[in-house]
Amino acid sequence: MITRRCLTSLNGNSQMLDGGAMFGNAPKAMWQRWCAPDEHNRIRLGCRALLVQEYAGEQLMRNILIEAGVGAFFSPEMKQRFGIQESHHCLLESLAAHGLGHEDIDVVLLTHLHFDHAGGLLSAWQPDQPPRLLFPRATFVVGEIQWQRANDPHARDRASYIPELVQGLAESGRLELVEEGAGYSTTLGEHYPLHLSSGHTPGQLLPQIDMPDGPVVFAGDLIPGVPWVHLPITMGYDRFPEQLIDEKRALLEQLLDANGRLVFTHDPDTAMARVRRDEKGRYAVSEQLPAFSALSA
Repeated sequence: MITRRCLTSLNGNSQMLDGGAMFGNAPKAMWQRWCAPDEHNRIRLGCRALLVQEYAGEQLMRNILIEAGVGAFFSPEMKQRFGIQESHHCLLESLAAHGLGHEDIDVVLLTHLHFDHAGGLLSAWQPDQPPRLLFPRATFVVGEIQWQRANDPHARDRASYIPELVQGLAESGRLELVEEGAGYSTTLGEHYPLHLSSGHTPGQLLPQIDMPDGPVVFAGDLIPGVPWVHLPITMGYDRFPEQLIDEKRALLEQLLDANGRLVFTHDPDTAMARVRRDEKGRYAVSEQLPAFSALSA
């Protein structure tokens, strides 16, 4: 019987991406106040994962990884194109800092299969060698709708998927597809409720971990960082921005009522924050943490 869960934020490889693309129809005069651009109009982005460790008493039972970041699978040319800042596999380094290898992970939940969220499942680039799928013991949990999208992407987001990764997951024999409306993963269990969100990409899964002082939701690309908590702010990468805003409002209302917090995957400076309202009644955050380790649930 699981008696407690410990949450730890893990940094993966970081990126520099175009600020206009990251803020959709928001003008630069607005977004540059939140994220200072470089001379190429790019802003800093993290690719953060969440480690959940389950204990029965003092015995560690399972290591669960939520997301895998962008990783280091890109060739040098593609790395430069997508603004990847490091050559080594930072997620593996972060796991090692907590005494773990990728072989120690039991479950990997992927909010969706875009390369900046799932590329960390692959080994680092080497010349004349294809990337290999890491995490040999893990069950990979993906939304069924997102899986369908990854196998038959639209022209608008085809470049966001890695065919070799999709093939590797299919051939692994360790893939669980969560049906629409299921609400939870069979592998993870009912104590990890899943919020379904399709505004950014069809079938994104956002896991919730209930804590003594309120729930924690890994926000994926529904709310990639603190600036996107502001309700009308969306990304140019979002497939259905109006739907995303409705989904964002619903989640923020739930967390506001429950004194809940968000874990941000792309915010370079804030790993977790509590949802609140500001003096104008808008959604905002407080209690911002740049990182956290062994946070007990």
